[in-house]
Amino acid sequence: MKALTLTADRTLTLVDHPKPVPERADDVVIRVAQSGICGTDRSVLVGKFPAETGVVMGHEAVGVVDATGPGASRFAVGDRVIVNPTLYCGTCPACLEGHWNFCERKAGTEVGLDYDGSFAEFIRLPELFCHAIPDGMSFDRAVVVEPLACALNNIEAGRLTAGESAVVVGGGPMGVVTAMAAQLYGARVLLVEPDPIRRRLDREVFDAPDFGGRVTVHTPDDTELAGRGDLVVDSVGNLLEQSIGYAAVRGRVVIMGFNSNATATVRPLALLQRGLQIIGAGDYNSQIFPKAVELARTLPLERVVTHHFALADHEEAFKALAAVPGAEYSALKVVLVPPHAEGDA
Repeated sequence: MKALTLTADRTLTLVDHPKPVPERADDVVIRVAQSGICGTDRSVLVGKFPAETGVVMGHEAVGVVDATGPGASRFAVGDRVIVNPTLYCGTCPACLEGHWNFCERKAGTEVGLDYDGSFAEFIRLPELFCHAIPDGMSFDRAVVVEPLACALNNIEAGRLTAGESAVVVGGGPMGVVTAMAAQLYGARVLLVEPDPIRRRLDREVFDAPDFGGRVTVHTPDDTELAGRGDLVVDSVGNLLEQSIGYAAVRGRVVIMGFNSNATATVRPLALLQRGLQIIGAGDYNSQIFPKAVELARTLPLERVVTHHFALADHEEAFKALAAVPGAEYSALKVVLVPPHAEGDA
């Protein structure tokens, strides 16, 4: 099969890779239909997040079950599924307490980072980490369910309630999905994005009657933002100081984006005097994934998908996400499509 693997110099190369087969009794092999490019994938290529050389990257995937192990009982060949890439062992102390997102045995199970992922024609994983795509839901919508699970995890960690104001920092695909979810929770949402191309794309998503003006798009220096957010979500991962400036008195700031190089200078007295809380939610607990699937029935997530590229055109795909020197953003969510799925809906 064709797959995109990570080279030692942090580039992707399209190679012939062994097609996975069920190894464990409960394994399923999925014929990938689409795989979204995550901000984490981009961070790996630009040196902001680690991954293992030689790994097949990608973790936001949808597809069709191609084969099952003898113990698999939830899915049959031909079923359409969404991949939940947050694997856990189920037996370590954290898992036994229900904190699956903080599994202590993550080594070798980080899909697309040290476990072969979905930038390929096929992916294998235990059926526990697959969810059925609801009837009538397009692949374009279903492929954004995993980012929605991330968004819900951070919104719920920030205890967002109806009637509050939420400031989402970063208008990339993750920020847009977070804004979608926050307005669904009943918040007034202010989405902050410095890049003019992405601001235009953001407005195209939210300038629609079904959002009813509940999400507005702003530049970072908009004076309306200062002290506005009951909840502020840093979807980028390196904008904590800026996010604190947007927080209301007694506000909560959630650090959402993954950036291993980011640092911040924070004055503790400012946190104390304004009663601010800084929250790190971590990966989502898989218990939230079924909620994401259900909410996706009514959220127009497909609006976030602006580009589809073949696996062979991965350089152009990452160029659209400014992951190539000199390139500028020209996309929101970019989806990679394997050769066998080109033309699928």
